[in-house]
Amino acid sequence: MSEFGGATVTITGGTGSFGKTMVGHLLDEGVGRIHVLSRDEAKQDEMRQSLADSRVKFFLGDIRDRHSVDNAMAGTDFVFHAAALKQVPSCEFFPDQAVKTNVVGSQHVIESAHEHGVRSVVCLSTDKAVYPVNAMGMSKALMEKTAQAFARNTPDSTTTVSVTRYGNVMYSRGSVIPLFVSQIRQGKPLTVTEPTMTRFLMSLGESVDLVKHAFLHAEPGDLFVKKAPACTVDTLARAVAALMGIEEPEVHRIGMRHGEKMYETLLTPAEMIKATDQGDYFRVPLDARSLDYTKYVEAGESETVTAEDFNSDNTEQMTIEETKALIAALPEMRAVMAGAA
Repeated sequence: MSEFGGATVTITGGTGSFGKTMVGHLLDEGVGRIHVLSRDEAKQDEMRQSLADSRVKFFLGDIRDRHSVDNAMAGTDFVFHAAALKQVPSCEFFPDQAVKTNVVGSQHVIESAHEHGVRSVVCLSTDKAVYPVNAMGMSKALMEKTAQAFARNTPDSTTTVSVTRYGNVMYSRGSVIPLFVSQIRQGKPLTVTEPTMTRFLMSLGESVDLVKHAFLHAEPGDLFVKKAPACTVDTLARAVAALMGIEEPEVHRIGMRHGEKMYETLLTPAEMIKATDQGDYFRVPLDARSLDYTKYVEAGESETVTAEDFNSDNTEQMTIEETKALIAALPEMRAVMAGAA
């Protein structure tokens, strides 16, 4: 992608699943330099050795610490903000930590980018930020509001801040497919919380493409969503088992956990009304209306428009065969099927 040719790109959370995938794509596209900011020195060392590329510079730090963010941000053209606490159970037990990283830390990234003259910041969010019922989703919703507030309150900034919102990223760290693979290898039953629960499915490559699309098309405060398909958790489990040679796996229902929903939503009805269709993606512009509510006392919106939300129950529902085809295309799953992982 020529837009990154010779540019300096900072990736927060750059040693995570998304960050590593993005680094690989950027290196292939002729990026000038990549700043990887993360707090995990072991993963940084592993990544440094595996890449062995002088264009990648590692910064040990935490987005909670503004000074470490500033160190990584110096000389940056583009920022992909992926650092976050993402695990629902841990955020449920330690919601204060979710706020410190996902909200305050994101504010540090946005403000630092603005002060260092960064051209574009893309913040990664999640479907759990819509109608949030858990601390992780709530903190991500506030992250989105932080990004949009910057766009609304700083119209003269040279930094464009936008948000991408996506569903489950297949084979990312902590996701369910590696769990199913491990259970099958150990001859254990597949454990699912609720078989009829539906979830959006995206590959790591598709998540990278969504971020690139946001970079190319974003206006300040924009929100981008991919039109992702979905399937039930039971279908996903059986598809993974079938790819590993087990057509009739033993599936145990263990019940819904703290903060889980039967289905996830990527866009609310209010967002769908404003959304524009960009092929594989929806773009939702910033709601830039005045926040002076006194003027709505005498006159509000004259027209009422209704729309459905975009959720994992009303999107395209994949069969087991379709889900198998989607999963089989993942490099990680191909390695499993070949016996190499």
